[in-house]
Amino acid sequence: MLTVKWLESVGSTSTYMRSEMPDVPAGTVIAARCQSAGRGQRGNSWEAEPGKNLTFSVMLRPAGIHAMSQYSISEAVSTAIAETLSPLVPDPGKLLIKWPNDIYYEDRKLCGILIENTLSGQSIIRSIAGVGINVNQRHFISDAPNPVSLWQITGHNFDLDQLLEKIAGAIVDNVDAVSTTQGHESIVLRYRSRLWHREGLHPYRLTDGTEFRASIEEIAPTGHITLRHADGTSSTHAFKEVTAVIRSKS
Repeated sequence: MLTVKWLESVGSTSTYMRSEMPDVPAGTVIAARCQSAGRGQRGNSWEAEPGKNLTFSVMLRPAGIHAMSQYSISEAVSTAIAETLSPLVPDPGKLLIKWPNDIYYEDRKLCGILIENTLSGQSIIRSIAGVGINVNQRHFISDAPNPVSLWQITGHNFDLDQLLEKIAGAIVDNVDAVSTTQGHESIVLRYRSRLWHREGLHPYRLTDGTEFRASIEEIAPTGHITLRHADGTSSTHAFKEVTAVIRSKS
């Protein structure tokens, strides 16, 4: 069951949920009309014009997922969002998941996701999925290199309340499904089929600044990515160890 609570303003919906509502049931959603301290991967901030976008967090309580398989939560959440947004854009084939879990349209970032898992022993007992989606924003003023909104893609405004319910419902359903063998296998296949840069050689950069071209060979249940280099060799990385090189859009 989905329960949505809207806040006019909050620093971070995930921080609010973790500190003020840690015991709420799965399917509880905290959304903010204005979020002033939203976070993304690698500690980046998230630009969101008040009242124009979706910034929210969903409480998830997955069943029977081992800590070593926690990346399956990320796959479930990102696939749910990508599949919900795809019918809204003119070319669904361009709406893809950039490893580990950003949502891109072509080479521009439409959605960021940050998942915080809580463990008991070797099992996940709680996940808070924080999501930021650029919806009706027409201009971006931060130094983020490549943001894009649904409005910029389509020229249309979207009802934020309706869109939130569809996306949050899909997230909860996917996380419930991933707890079963059949559901997990389905989501893994759907996630892999939507990977950004899943074909061909593309530029990557290591933390020491080294750049190389590679293709995605495999993504492990832990979330580690294996890249096959242009010379035929392979290397495996955690998400903080390698980044895709993205050229800024003017």
